[in-house]
Amino acid sequence: MGEFVNLETADGIGTIRLDRPPVNALNEQLTAELAVAAREADDSGEVRAVIVYGGERAFAGGADIKQMAGASYPEAAAWSGRLQAALSLVAAIGKPVVAAITGFALGGGLELALTADFRIAGERARLGQPEIQLGIIPGAGGTQRLPRLVGPARAKDLIFTGRMLAAAEAHASGLVDAVVPDDSVYAAAQDLVKRYTAGPALALRAAKQAIDHGLGVDLATGLEIERMQFAALFGTEDQRVGMSSFLEHGPGKATFTGR
Repeated sequence: MGEFVNLETADGIGTIRLDRPPVNALNEQLTAELAVAAREADDSGEVRAVIVYGGERAFAGGADIKQMAGASYPEAAAWSGRLQAALSLVAAIGKPVVAAITGFALGGGLELALTADFRIAGERARLGQPEIQLGIIPGAGGTQRLPRLVGPARAKDLIFTGRMLAAAEAHASGLVDAVVPDDSVYAAAQDLVKRYTAGPALALRAAKQAIDHGLGVDLATGLEIERMQFAALFGTEDQRVGMSSFLEHGPGKATFTGR
């Protein structure tokens, strides 16, 4: 259990909970604890899906500017490396992950949300990459994950201007997948991921890895990644159970164990 980040598990859902008031600014300690929580969520057999949540008031307001303001080039290079590494651990969780966004998701906070498979935002949420207004650019994935999600032109608009998006515009642009009342964000995230908690965990991991790794390579390489992941699942108990259940009882009746 960290001071600023905890992993809470219930009913197969692991919640990575940020708790550094007032806006969960990403300082060194929070970043280190986030990395630990991501590893624990990935490794835990009790966790079948993950919610990243900053509480009712804010998801994450960005990196800690007081910490960064006086940094030298070597210090900034090292810090951005640690932040990128922590966020990449969240992105690499081999389970369905949803970011439940309330309040602000700005700068490093939006970059954290971009590591999730899905994003649900409250009606009053505000999202953006305001780094340009500080004379810098996003340094933890914003220039890479954002254009892959919303396209290069929209990403450039957000990064070049540093403007904040209201939840409705973020939804229209494809940045978030759903907008719900602010007090329903966490419940909506639970509803989204609970459908996966009884699924075949190894197949879900394989599907996520095939998609995510395939996006960064040419089609032929991506197809080979898919083929190898597909074939590897024939060594799992879930494949045998799933196909036997289909033949005997029809689709959607299998009980998977994650083995």
